[in-house]
Amino acid sequence: MNYSQYRQLFDSEINQPDEKIDLAKAALYIALEDELEFDPDEYLNALDTMADEVQENLPESAYPLVIIKSINKYLYDDLGFTGNAIDYYDPRNSFLNQVIERRTGIPITLSLVYLEIAKRINFPMVGIGMPGHFLIRPEFEEAGIYVDAFSRGEILFPQDCQEKLAQLYGRPVELQPQFLAAVSNKQFLVRMLTNLKVIYLNRNEGLKALAVIDRILLLFPDAVIEQRDRGILYYQLNRWAEAREDLESYLVNLPNAEDAVIIRQLLAEISSNL
Repeated sequence: MNYSQYRQLFDSEINQPDEKIDLAKAALYIALEDELEFDPDEYLNALDTMADEVQENLPESAYPLVIIKSINKYLYDDLGFTGNAIDYYDPRNSFLNQVIERRTGIPITLSLVYLEIAKRINFPMVGIGMPGHFLIRPEFEEAGIYVDAFSRGEILFPQDCQEKLAQLYGRPVELQPQFLAAVSNKQFLVRMLTNLKVIYLNRNEGLKALAVIDRILLLFPDAVIEQRDRGILYYQLNRWAEAREDLESYLVNLPNAEDAVIIRQLLAEISSNL
């Protein structure tokens, strides 16, 4: 199977109703573009096995907190999963197969492992796209509790979330309702890909960042900021025609953007190279 076939697998998975998207499969297809040689089924089976082992140790009448504590004991005590605070920006932290293999990752990928286990034991949970730090919570109304998969499954209440925000930003931050809103499957995948995009940009790996943006635009074709960023990457890679198409489209959609003057300057330079 070649690179384009991996992209086709991802595209096929996300081109269905959001609730039917298999997050684990889609995440593994993201990893395949970088890893190239692994069998996704091996890691899906690993998640099945983990869930079976959690299920075996659950008491018959398990309340939500009991289930969460059981998953926590299994993942963090028995298997040794941990947040990778030492090398947070290692790209492998964003690849589900590597997270399962190495038992370390960043908040969103550890949350994904947690969500997949919870789903398999019929304890559905949802992702919470809090700014700066991804969380999860049980999927029922007024759950009132959140789980930090990066911090050994720490159980948080809204006040704890507000304090965590203040720590992240170094100042008091008002907790807005949307900060604790559940994300869709597509939004979950975009957050994963955005993390990876930032990592590749910081490592000056333009081609890899370009491939990530392509997949973000498969998820949300109208994401004009991503289109702009792709145009700038094309410009940096001397791919003039593609750069012009993306940057002109960006200005059509946002003619009064704050960076419109800069983008027009880039377009003038691109025209001189065509």
